[in-house]
Amino acid sequence: MDNKTNTEKIDLLEIITLLWQQKKLFSITIGIAAIIGIIISFSIPKSYESQVILAPEVSSATSLGGNLSEIASMVGVNVSAGSRDVDAFYPEIYPQITNSLPFIINISKTKVSKEDQTIKNITLYDYQKKYIKYPWWNKIIGIFEFPEQENPSNKKEEININAFHLRKEQENILSNIRNSILCNVDKKTNLITIKVTTQDPLISATLADKVQIELQKYITNYRTKKAKNDLYYLLKLQNQAKSQYERARRKYGHTVDSNLDVVYESAKSDQDELENDMQLKYNAYTQIAQQVQIARAKVQERTPVFTQIQPATVPLKKSAPKRITIVLGLILLDIFCTSFYIIIKNSKKA
Repeated sequence: MDNKTNTEKIDLLEIITLLWQQKKLFSITIGIAAIIGIIISFSIPKSYESQVILAPEVSSATSLGGNLSEIASMVGVNVSAGSRDVDAFYPEIYPQITNSLPFIINISKTKVSKEDQTIKNITLYDYQKKYIKYPWWNKIIGIFEFPEQENPSNKKEEININAFHLRKEQENILSNIRNSILCNVDKKTNLITIKVTTQDPLISATLADKVQIELQKYITNYRTKKAKNDLYYLLKLQNQAKSQYERARRKYGHTVDSNLDVVYESAKSDQDELENDMQLKYNAYTQIAQQVQIARAKVQERTPVFTQIQPATVPLKKSAPKRITIVLGLILLDIFCTSFYIIIKNSKKA
């Protein structure tokens, strides 16, 4: 065991000695790696990150809340039996919403302006198409196929995107927008973090705020859609019931006024019949009116609440590229590769 340990120490010392003898080679390769790292880090366009943190109301698979049930019971309506719908939108699927094609197309129509005001009030789609910057090597390897940057004075183009059949240029631009948006949900706290990274600080903050607003609208529309449809239907029934009641009331009033001095039983019978019909229509109208009030309360109860913990702000510092990290990473990679080359070369000679 002692001999084995001594052998390992001797081998390690030999390797260190061998590498130290090649310090001139290391100095050359490290210098080259540092220069390459500097060139790469300065070729990557600056990007800025803005984020929003939200705390959503977590819906449960229960029926209507206690307050709404109490209101319903006061008017003699039981709403608990038909309200066992389960909300399918949990915070865990919010990232899929923000990555969906309809959502990205909607975001691409957002009006943006650069912080230095060299570009004002253009759509995000046009900004990504005409003014976005890429590293020089992208043109060499042909990763992106965007047209050359145009003068800001050029006419703005109308966005005409067919989500069912995208052109390649549209797909590339929308993919670029999608990659600039990141939505994360903490499974423990359900906090929603929306991060937007672009090449301009003002545009990053504008988009972060826009994504937050559109996500809230999307979820609100989903959760209240059925309740709103029920409310609109009940309002329609209420208007019809009110019209029927008004006609019955006018007909009854006209009949009573026309037969003030008439004592015939047939006339009284007609009046009683009209009065009963008017009363039935009034009862139907008041019952539907009560249902309308319950439906309004249900829409309010189904509307989600989002608490904004951190609003979108214009970032003061760039988030990328991390130039020191890039240079140090290339230097470490160079040291490893050079050491491996020296050891392999020496083993072949031996």
